[in-house]
Amino acid sequence: MRVLPHNIEAEQSLLGAIMLSNECFESVSEVLLPVHFATSINGKIYDALGKLISQGFVADPITLKAYFEKKDELKDVGGGDYLIQLVNSVISIGGVEDYAKLIYDMYLRRQLISIGENMSYSASTFDLNVPTVDQIENAEVKLYELSTSNRRGEFIPFSGTLVNTVKIIEKAYRSDNRITGITSGFIDIDKWLGGLNRSDLIVLAGRPSMGKTALATNIAFNAALAHLKNTEGGGKVAFFSLEMSSEQLVTRILAQECAIPSEKIRRGEIREEDFSKIIMAEKQLVELPLFIDDTPALTISSLRTRARKLKRQHGIDLIVIDYLQLLQGSTDRQRENRVQEISEVTRLLKALAKELNVPVLALSQLSRAVESRDDKRPQLADLRESGSIEQDADVVIFIYREEYYEERRQPPPDTDKHKEWTQKMEKIHNLAEVVIAKQRHGPIGTIRLFFDGRYTKFDDLSESRKSGHE
Repeated sequence: MRVLPHNIEAEQSLLGAIMLSNECFESVSEVLLPVHFATSINGKIYDALGKLISQGFVADPITLKAYFEKKDELKDVGGGDYLIQLVNSVISIGGVEDYAKLIYDMYLRRQLISIGENMSYSASTFDLNVPTVDQIENAEVKLYELSTSNRRGEFIPFSGTLVNTVKIIEKAYRSDNRITGITSGFIDIDKWLGGLNRSDLIVLAGRPSMGKTALATNIAFNAALAHLKNTEGGGKVAFFSLEMSSEQLVTRILAQECAIPSEKIRRGEIREEDFSKIIMAEKQLVELPLFIDDTPALTISSLRTRARKLKRQHGIDLIVIDYLQLLQGSTDRQRENRVQEISEVTRLLKALAKELNVPVLALSQLSRAVESRDDKRPQLADLRESGSIEQDADVVIFIYREEYYEERRQPPPDTDKHKEWTQKMEKIHNLAEVVIAKQRHGPIGTIRLFFDGRYTKFDDLSESRKSGHE
């Protein structure tokens, strides 16, 4: 049989050094766990050392012997003679940290071998229920988990955090737009949020036909275009589209850039000059740093794996997800409760934002309770299926277009009510409200944008229209 990587001498020297000087445990406890030892005997002794030291006892061969005798496990760890042997094997307690690194390195090598063997077995086992792509993603997840398994949190001195914070403040101070994060491309949104801030989970919610996907696509495009033009607040963007295909998203972008209705582009009902605009836009945008993944029914674990890969390969600065209710939980078994599944999704999206240090913009559906109210403006309680969306999100934004509802309330013509309705429609035509309902580090309020449904495009509202609708 093949012998797996190990170093018993290092394990024994480390255990003996801890028994000679219990202070050594503190310097290795953040690196080593009992499972990292190649032999279960040494792992048990290390675990016992930690328990005795944490309880304020001296941990040496005498106290360890008493500990294992009480548990009737002394024979399982080699007896009292083995504990004495460990102390006698110590050459120097000064090398204890090097021993710990060596032991952990051997553990990683054993785990790599195990993952490789499991990959080989899975690949050679033909199972229609487990696509090959899923096997690759599972292997990536295991490798990433192994690479991050020993990353423990550390205390950060106030001085270090202070310097970084002042740099962020200085960046905002020197910025013309006063933004510290990734630009949304909209003046008022950037003004209220300071841009899309790194490590934030931003939820953009609304009822169907309000323009959630359109606004998210506009934001993603604006950020990527700013990066392409090397302007302030730009960033590379990963767009996970679980509902629309990549071709549909690109068609929307071309429609807004070329001012051609997207349905005409899809049907080919365009003029020669329109086609020339599309060709020109293609040449200008071919290098746009916008990465689209339109895989349907994506699991949250697969999304995290792909996002990490994009971060590693391309250095993405913003993640957009359309939309979070279409994401599946990480477990294969059917969830007992859909609310629990959404809670897991939002919790892991927030963790992903912190881990990759990028803003995550996730779209969300709203419950139908909105439709039963006279005032259709959404509220935090309308977030569909889980209160954890509100809890985990750093920012919650609602999109609301009153024009959509008023169009369906048209009274009979040639009546006073119809005249009033016409006057109201003129005021709210092409207006959209972006409601900042929650913001951990800023104010809440309402922003008005211009929306052109023909091109699925949002834009800043002119100052004259703003003043007329405050």
